Amino acid sequence: MTELTLTLIRLAFLAVLWLFVMAALSVIRTDLFGPRSAPKVPSRANADARPAKAPTRGKRGSPRKVLVTHGPLSGTSLNLGESPITIGRANDATLVLSDDYASSRHARLFLRDGQWLVEDLGSTNGTYLDRAKVTRPTPVPLGVPIRIGRTVLELRK
Repeated sequence: MTELTLTLIRLAFLAVLWLFVMAALSVIRTDLFGPRSAPKVPSRANADARPAKAPTRGKRGSPRKVLVTHGPLSGTSLNLGESPITIGRANDATLVLSDDYASSRHARLFLRDGQWLVEDLGSTNGTYLDRAKVTRPTPVPLGVPIRIGRTVLELRK
């Protein structure tokens, strides 16, 4: 082989190596700080046109708490309110998990139209509702297990 061919092969190998390093750093950054997303700010016209929501009251069959049924935090419960519950290893999460299989910002539970939904926040290992992987915000019935790594949660009355 000529010297030019060997130099081009070396440069191509170096470029592929740098692409691999950059991809690995991107995955680490996403796991530590969550996915990049611009905050969604409603336009002024849409914000003024929407009617004000009346505060929702707890219905008779609606859940009142989240209970950790399995995992390192088994027995822990959180009362449900109006604000969403973030779940993950990050210190600013509402429910901080000490689970190696949970991402920093793994999932969130939130209230929409009087129903609690679970949403995966781009976690590495996924969030499961019963045995189905959560790919979009999904309604959570009472007593159905939500699995995040080795931790299992349920909504209870």
